[in-house]
Amino acid sequence: MDLIAPLDALFLLAESREHPMHVGSLQLFEPPEDAGPDYLRELRETLLADNTVRPTFSRRPATWLGAPQLAWTQDDEVDLDYHLQHSALPAPGGMDQLLDHVSTLHSALLDRHRPMWEMHFIEGLADGRFALYAKMHHALIDGVSAQRIMQRTLTTDPFATDVTVPWNLPRKERAPRTAQPKTGLLGALSSASSSAAALLKATRTGLLEQQLTLPFEAPRTLLNVPIGGARKCAVRSWSMDRLKQVKKATGTTLNDVVLAMSAGALRAYLVEHNALPDKPLIAMVPVSLRDEDDLDTQGVKVAALLCNLGTDIEDPAERLRVVSDSMRRNKQVYEGLGPLQTLAVSGAVVSPMAAMLLPGFASMTAPPFNIVISNVPGPRESMYWNGARLDAVFPLSIPLDSQAVNITLTSNADNLDFGLVGCRRTLPDLHRLLDHLEDSLSALEDAAL
Repeated sequence: MDLIAPLDALFLLAESREHPMHVGSLQLFEPPEDAGPDYLRELRETLLADNTVRPTFSRRPATWLGAPQLAWTQDDEVDLDYHLQHSALPAPGGMDQLLDHVSTLHSALLDRHRPMWEMHFIEGLADGRFALYAKMHHALIDGVSAQRIMQRTLTTDPFATDVTVPWNLPRKERAPRTAQPKTGLLGALSSASSSAAALLKATRTGLLEQQLTLPFEAPRTLLNVPIGGARKCAVRSWSMDRLKQVKKATGTTLNDVVLAMSAGALRAYLVEHNALPDKPLIAMVPVSLRDEDDLDTQGVKVAALLCNLGTDIEDPAERLRVVSDSMRRNKQVYEGLGPLQTLAVSGAVVSPMAAMLLPGFASMTAPPFNIVISNVPGPRESMYWNGARLDAVFPLSIPLDSQAVNITLTSNADNLDFGLVGCRRTLPDLHRLLDHLEDSLSALEDAAL
């Protein structure tokens, strides 16, 4: 058995029926022109034939010292027929039916007696495409490594018919490193000491010099309430070029534009419900600590920034300026820190989340932040799988208790694909946020171009 890393174990400890802790994605594929009526069934059978399963896809929690969140064990035989499922949509087979089905799948807990992942082939879309919904427990994987696994199963060759399965990816060698980190007890103590010193320095810099955005400065909104386990998903794609034009005209970053676009949508949604607070909403923005050559798919390597979304500001150009300035100042705190030190600092920033897991705590205090908004790098070219073109890949993440909606997006060739996941009880009209995102981007274009 392998011990579970403390951060990974937190996602197991925090999970309940009201709080599923898996990340997912919804991919839409256009079948090749010569695909017959049994194309999807035959593709599934081809995948099932590869029964070599790598450790990430064969591990499940084991009970050790009386606790099921302390160690992993490996299943010698993985029942792939269970993990890879096939279903069809009812008529008329539109996106509404697909999202209803995916929302139900995303609401269900993963079975802890099996490796904690599932894939669902979904056919019956009226436009002839098929969908693949996949989910994995966040204790196993973070969004960046999940995206990298997905990309490694795909190819830029539309005529390639060799099918690569995510649970048995070819091994790749890491690029050689110029310096090796210290190992053993001395190395661990040195890293811990360095992290502690960096934490004190960065916190002092953030508080006294950079005015770092801190937890619990966020206002309470109708989004920040205890949530139930039923999920609602909403998805849409936007042209990357539209956001790049705003970025170029304003001298900001693409992620600044994404955050300002999301801020405008959240402001409009709250105004629509007569619930806009006087104070600006605060977003937690995950930042990957993985290098380009980091091929390890196990565990979570993510730090965090807190961003002032400027939702109290009506002017979209001024709101973008506030967002960009907030991100710049918060990033400055992390400059010069190593990955372990960055984890220590960001851990201090988001550590109040742990208290939110206590029964009743979320309803007694202000939220540490209002929403998680995550931008995960995706493929930059058109990609294919067994001749099927990837049209969209919508990431579907985790709403947290007192965080009733999550916004995650990824790049896909010339598009940005947004996936919104919300508490079904709290946000039955989640799809309205998609319309507000479009209106917010249009307002940024009008102001900047």
